[in-house]
Amino acid sequence: METLRSNLKTIMDLEKLNTYNAEGCAACGRKFALGEPVVLACGFWEGVKYVHEHEAVFDSETSAYYERKCYASRK
Repeated sequence: METLRSNLKTIMDLEKLNTYNAEGCAACGRKFALGEPVVLACGFWEGVKYVHEHEAVFDSETSAYYERKCYASRK
């Protein structure tokens, strides 16, 4: 399970920064910074999106990250 969890986590590199920074973090709306830890998370949007790691919660039952507010509403 730790392998799956680490596969969903990454560091914002220049390529990802150029691709995803126009939209920013789906969870908080802030722009990403180079070298920031991010995760692919589900939320109140369709599919998965990159969000700041501190804006997400890992659910071991589903082996997925969820945006904090979305996760709280599920429990």
